[in-house]
Amino acid sequence: MYNYILRRLLLMIPTLLGIMLINFAIVQVAPGGPVDRAIAQLQGQAVDSTARFTGTAAGDTGEAARFLEARGDDTTRGARGLPPDLIEELERMYGFDRPAHERFGMMLWNYLRLDFGESFYQSRSVMQLIGDKLPVSISLGLWTTLLVYLISIPLGIRKAVQDGSRFDFWTSAVVFVGYAIPSFLFAILLIVLFAGGSFFDLFPLRGLVSENWEELSWPMRIVDYFWHIALPVFSLVIGGFAGLTMLTKNSFLEEINKQYVMTARAKGASERTVLYGHVFRNAMLVVIAGFPAAFLGILFTGALLIEVIFSLDGLGLLGFEAVINRDYPVVFGTLFVFTVLGLFLNLIGDLMYVLIDPRIDFEKREG
Repeated sequence: MYNYILRRLLLMIPTLLGIMLINFAIVQVAPGGPVDRAIAQLQGQAVDSTARFTGTAAGDTGEAARFLEARGDDTTRGARGLPPDLIEELERMYGFDRPAHERFGMMLWNYLRLDFGESFYQSRSVMQLIGDKLPVSISLGLWTTLLVYLISIPLGIRKAVQDGSRFDFWTSAVVFVGYAIPSFLFAILLIVLFAGGSFFDLFPLRGLVSENWEELSWPMRIVDYFWHIALPVFSLVIGGFAGLTMLTKNSFLEEINKQYVMTARAKGASERTVLYGHVFRNAMLVVIAGFPAAFLGILFTGALLIEVIFSLDGLGLLGFEAVINRDYPVVFGTLFVFTVLGLFLNLIGDLMYVLIDPRIDFEKREG
């Protein structure tokens, strides 16, 4: 088993390089890079969507404007056209004065030293930005995934055992509603009902903790933390438990109808022994296989709109804004984090296969 883990860890290196190379190549051909945006801003043609770039949202004057002022040029001369030497200096400032292969090699060398560079537009290092946003995304992803599995697996097992009963019928109706309505609609409904929308004002609508969190005692800090994430997590759980519940039910139904289950029952084994001693291991393999994808989906794509709705400044929102603003250091930094996290979660998923069913041996299968 240790040899298999070592091979998987070594395989992560070319996999990570391949993913970074493909995304780097895509970014090179994408229109509207940081140099183009800087030129547009200096020419007075930047649109409202570049508010974060120009710094108007944060009281900043913008990297390009500061650069022009440092040269001693008139910040309004962009309307009369930019000189070629200024454009060359802009390319040098953003690192586009080098060939693509050199820039990619420098990026990999810096990543080996855990140097992800500095954001083009936020005057902060990428590591600082990721470190600030990561607790929000981890909180949403971890608690949502934990609750989804704690709800879906027991519910799916009971639905399989009582297939066709009244309980199965009514819970299926709830599951289908959760499957059909996306999480962000539930989030809006919860805000209207419980966050000061139209009825009750019981939960906060902004941030992961209160502004006076540092002044609170440790028990009150924990209460304050869960008070803030209650509605966002509940929104994601409602939208995410449906698929896993049906997957669990179908997996158990498939195993319950197999010959070895009939044989165990014929030998006098109790229903509980049959269900949890024989069926559980085989049925849960499919459920466990989807854990890495479920966690990453909630961590990034699933939580993105929830972060926007509840004003939670997480990693998903950071990556999305970086793509929109062409903030390439942040784009590649967040991509690197998600890729590494995904590769390790896939490895953990394989190890959980062995934990649930020791009969699985990846080394023998590869041999």
